[in-house]
Amino acid sequence: MGPHKNLRVWNESMQLVKKVYQLTAVFPKEELFGLVSQMRRCAVSIPSNIAEGYGRGTNAELIHFLHISLGSSNELDSQLELSRMFSYISDEDFILVDGLNNAVNKMIRSLIYVRKNQNPASSPQSQNP
Repeated sequence: MGPHKNLRVWNESMQLVKKVYQLTAVFPKEELFGLVSQMRRCAVSIPSNIAEGYGRGTNAELIHFLHISLGSSNELDSQLELSRMFSYISDEDFILVDGLNNAVNKMIRSLIYVRKNQNPASSPQSQNP
């Protein structure tokens, strides 16, 4: 099992993917190749890039992939707002998934901060926050 699987942020982002898939399963059919596809790709991108960054071997590469994850989380934020605006999701569902996305976003930002302030020679696997 890779060290990324031990990270709380990776596990929480996997839960976010699950919630996004559940939420978008009931979207209108005309959104299947629009908002549904985009939201799912963004959600999947978050834990995927965390895992890829941890597999790269250098702190700089890890930070790069964490920034990609952060961008996907930010993109998902806009898509959740659009989903609520178009009444594809309830306010209750929005609050739940948006809250999880915000929590993941904060964890990614914290991990970026920690890694940026670490010895640059350290590998991602040398410490596991």
